[in-house]
Amino acid sequence: MFNLFKSKASSFLGIDVGTKSIKLIELESVSGRPRLVTYGMVEIDSSIARDDKAQNSQEEKEKMASAVRALLEKSGTTAQDAVAALPNFAVFSSVISLPKLEEKKLAEAIQWEAKKFVPMPIENVVLDWKILHEKEHKQASPQDKESAEKQQDPKTQNTKELSKPDSGEKADLIKKVPSAVAGKNLAKCDTVINILLTAAPRHLVERYVAIFKMAGINLLSLETESFALSRSLVGNEAGTILIADVGSLTTDITVIRAGVPVFSRSINVGGKTVTQAIADSMGVDAARAEQFKQDVGMGSSSQATGESGKGVSGIIEQSFASVINEMKYTLDLQAKGGHAIEKVLLTGGSAFLPSLDKYINSSLGIKVFIGNPWARISYPKDLSASLDKIAPRMGVAIGLAMREIE
Repeated sequence: MFNLFKSKASSFLGIDVGTKSIKLIELESVSGRPRLVTYGMVEIDSSIARDDKAQNSQEEKEKMASAVRALLEKSGTTAQDAVAALPNFAVFSSVISLPKLEEKKLAEAIQWEAKKFVPMPIENVVLDWKILHEKEHKQASPQDKESAEKQQDPKTQNTKELSKPDSGEKADLIKKVPSAVAGKNLAKCDTVINILLTAAPRHLVERYVAIFKMAGINLLSLETESFALSRSLVGNEAGTILIADVGSLTTDITVIRAGVPVFSRSINVGGKTVTQAIADSMGVDAARAEQFKQDVGMGSSSQATGESGKGVSGIIEQSFASVINEMKYTLDLQAKGGHAIEKVLLTGGSAFLPSLDKYINSSLGIKVFIGNPWARISYPKDLSASLDKIAPRMGVAIGLAMREIE
């Protein structure tokens, strides 16, 4: 979304601002491999991550900037250059197909096409795009087009921001773009390119930029959580993989194909919503409900049943039903398009929910693993136990910091 030239600094920060916490990682490059310098995390009601204009007040920005500064100090960071993430649910993306054009005409054509796909006025968003691949005499597959309508996940690394044309350019754009693409049958074009088009609300991007500036951080770029997770959990691994990021308020389902997120959805189910469902059903407070959730998880239990007669496991399963349904839909969609998903990687604060991986495996018949973002990072082995405990929560921050090193 917001890109600058890569810095020559020796270490970089990855800062993940979630809805309930801020996570920070500092990495440096040693012999071409990322090495951990320091890390930190603080629990906070972070309104910055919500696409809510009501949270755009100066007071809210200063509050968040202060929290970021405090975390930097507590963690003992030395780097000043950072990459941050935009939440998946706030960003729109679509895979579009265009004939192969020279760079200038392609940028104009994409700007034109964006008006058809972005569900808000173009002047209110920051646009980005990335060429995924070229196809000879072949259009985008039907499953790519279907997923494009509902995707919410952009890639910002190595992309180009499309600036808003001024009034003098607008007339020329309207004239030029139809001549470049109008009337062209993609099936008859020598080469068709598939492009990942992304759009983030301008007010959200400006909010992030302002807050990090207040915190004294040089914000190198913004990208979405899915691309950071792809970098930290998948890397250059071939094949098609599904990442399920189970956060506090939402679960993001992202399909990674050849290292690039091509499909993403956000479901309004997360750790906090499950806890609230247990509390409501059983008539207990949130703290007690959270304890039940962690003790029982998705395993069967005859204990702690509410008036409805449903055990804790039943309540959790019911809460996750929409997530399972979306995952099943995604698996079927990708399989129909010839891109069968090979495995599921769980990440996020609720990834360690007891037996969640086994429940997904039994429900969908696919291999499920807890993602390990530390696998591509060098760190002191005596930290292994501590780092393993927080691994699912640090995936985004790690991937963000890796962006400037790889």
